[in-house]
Amino acid sequence: MSLREDALRYHQDPVPGKISIQPTKSMESQMDLTLAYSPGVAEPCLEIEKNPDLAYKYTSKGNLVAVITNGTAVLGLGSIGSLASKPVMEGKSVLFKKYAAIDSIDIEIDSTNTEDIIRTVELIGETFGGINLEDFKAPECFEIETELKKRLGIPVFHDDQHGTAVIGLAALINAMDIAGKKLEDIRVVINGAGASGITMVKFFRSYGVKNIIVCDTKGVIYEGRPEGMNEQKLSVAVKTDFRTLDEAAKGADVLFGLSAEGAFTESMVKSMADNPVIFALANPNPEIRPEVAKAVRSDVTIATGRSDYPNQVNNVLCFPYLFRGALDCRASSITEGMKMAASKALAKLAKEPVTQEVLDAYGIKSLEFSKEYLIPKPTDSRVMIEVSAAVVEAAMADGVAKIKINDLDAYKASLRKMIS
Repeated sequence: MSLREDALRYHQDPVPGKISIQPTKSMESQMDLTLAYSPGVAEPCLEIEKNPDLAYKYTSKGNLVAVITNGTAVLGLGSIGSLASKPVMEGKSVLFKKYAAIDSIDIEIDSTNTEDIIRTVELIGETFGGINLEDFKAPECFEIETELKKRLGIPVFHDDQHGTAVIGLAALINAMDIAGKKLEDIRVVINGAGASGITMVKFFRSYGVKNIIVCDTKGVIYEGRPEGMNEQKLSVAVKTDFRTLDEAAKGADVLFGLSAEGAFTESMVKSMADNPVIFALANPNPEIRPEVAKAVRSDVTIATGRSDYPNQVNNVLCFPYLFRGALDCRASSITEGMKMAASKALAKLAKEPVTQEVLDAYGIKSLEFSKEYLIPKPTDSRVMIEVSAAVVEAAMADGVAKIKINDLDAYKASLRKMIS
């Protein structure tokens, strides 16, 4: 069968969709039902009425994340509407459960009105321990996330903005180590000025990358550009004589693609600096295929968003573990420090010996830190342990953790039990 037929059958059989709800308590006897519902359920209700924090003790709130979208910027599909985006959001919920043992439910909001969306999420927010915003288009996504962070006392995270930036920085750190270049000396060109691109610039700058040029469909975003500008683009505009992507790519150390298939050409690759690094992250087809780039330059390092090439930059390396750590220390928000800690943990883990678990999953005999292995594989169970612990430590340092986890070794041991 074709991929299309396989995918449709996968989503249909043996039951429609990818998620279901299972009770965590026995419901076999009359007493079970008495405790689960009436009259016993009144007792935890009354306790929570007196102290709302007890919702974390008596309900699933502390391990429950909502994946929320309106379907206006679905990866690779565009604005397909809220209902059509549901298979993607169910998929995101499944990944939370699979990789970080977090219960998750998808919620699709049938509106493009920013205030309606903000108000809807605000009103239902108390139900959850965290909110994962997904596939909201720019520039509305920036306002939605910013405002919800103000109104809700739980972690709110727009994965399209931050997930790629966290993983991208980890891969960039390691790629520059291999290339023998310092981050403060390189020129990075980012093609794509949507949610990911804008956030990536700010995140990279905070780590010390100084020379970043951003391009959109109209070319380089430079200071004083008269057309196609908004508040977010103004924040990443730089003083430069470059006006086109081709011009900016010449002599660049790094090309980051957050755009479309074919956006990077062979001539661009040829014109880059020695030991160039390319992140061609368009899905399902990258800005340039690795085999094409390598045919042009033998010294190139390339990553994509695809699992069938080395160096897959996939948000599943970030969001489950960022939320795992945030939930476990009951963080009131996800800070820049927590995201930076996740990047550093990912970069460090890629330099550790690869486990047999990973080798078996990919059917290979060996794998080590190199141009072909910049970041950990999604199947590496150590990612949850190392990233979640780093996130908890950063949350405590930033003062947003309501629960202090002082014994991080014991915490890591508890995570190992979770995945064993």
